Formats: sequence, structure tokens, C-alpha cells
Amino acid sequence: MERRREAVDRRHRRTTNESSAATSRLQHELAVRTIFSRARTCAPCILFFDEVDALTTKRGKEGGWVVEQLLNQLLIELDGADQRRGVYVIGATNRPEVMDRAVLRPGRFGKLLYVPLPSPDERGLILKALARKKPIDASVDLIAIGSDEACENLSGADLSALMNEAAMAALEEKLTAQSSSDADHPISLTIKKTHFEQALKKISPSVSDKQKHYYHRLSESFRAA
Repeated sequence: MERRREAVDRRHRRTTNESSAATSRLQHELAVRTIFSRARTCAPCILFFDEVDALTTKRGKEGGWVVEQLLNQLLIELDGADQRRGVYVIGATNRPEVMDRAVLRPGRFGKLLYVPLPSPDERGLILKALARKKPIDASVDLIAIGSDEACENLSGADLSALMNEAAMAALEEKLTAQSSSDADHPISLTIKKTHFEQALKKISPSVSDKQKHYYHRLSESFRAA
């Protein structure tokens, strides 16, 4: 009797898991269809998929059949170019080797572009863009900071972390100063060069030299293709 009850419980759990997986698959497929439907309604527009490798993993490799069905739905939408005039689809990934080759055929993600790490001048421009809503002190030269050797090999995400770390350093300095000064004289908050220098001691490149060489070789293969 006990064995029969255990067998029934196992079948129930298996049925429940299969039902949950099917529901998840349908929800993801519907999400893909909805995104493209809204894009067609709003055309002209751009659909940008960050970390697109999560949606386009090679079939039979990772993620199981749920990911495969999701990939199939994405391929159906990408193939309907005539029905999505004015809708441009762009994907970004740092793991192109795991993407299903079917996604990279002409008419889908057929154009491959390698985006290298930003140059010194580009790092300065990225910092200026990140600083638009930040209280940067007038004495700070963001172009010079971006060109500094300490910023070598920093990506856009690394520079964003640098900006946030510098802002935190400025805030901590303000709070410390306020706790030891007259409350009737508020201290203004500005991000100074010293705060960036403190932040640079905590931020390191997220892309290693080994990864840089790998991506460089990958870019050469793109050009050859």
C-alpha cells in the first residue's frame, strides 16, 4: 500500500513538473510574439536584445526543450521580415559561441559586428554621458580621467561602476563632514577628482587579457566570414 502511494506521488510530481514547464514555455513564446507585435505597431523602431545568447542557445545543448521552443518562436518572428517592415532587430552578446547557428543566417542576425573595449577618448565620452545627472565638480576633467592609464581596459559597465563608486565616496565624505560640523551649515555634495581616484582603487577590468585575445580572434573570424 505504501509503495503504491509513493508511485502515485511520483507520477503526480512528474505531471506537475511537466505542466509547469509547458506553462512556462507558453508564457515565454507569448512574450516573444507580443514583443514583435508591439514593435510592428510602433514601427519604425528598434528591438534590442541584450545577452541574446540566453534566447538563442544551441538546440540540444543547454536549457532543455523549453529554450528550444523559445528559440523556434524567435526564429519564426525573425523570418517574418516582410511583416515587420521598419522593425530592426539587434542583439548583443559576449558568448557568440553558444548561439545556435540558425540564428546567424542572412535575414535573421545575419550581420555580425565586433564592438571592442572603448578607447581612451571613448571612455571619457562614456563618463560624460554617465555624469549627466550626477553632481560632478566643475574642476573635474572626465576626458582626462577616461584617458588615464588606470582606466585601461575598463568596459562601459566598468565605467558605470566607477561613476557609482565615486558618487558613494563623495556621499560618505559629506556624511562624515556633516556629523562633525554645524547642522545649520549644510555641506554641498559634489564628486571631485579625489573621489574618482578612490573609486579607481576598487574597480578592476571585468574583461581579462585572455578574454580580450579571444574576442579579437573572434572579430577576425567575423571579418573573414
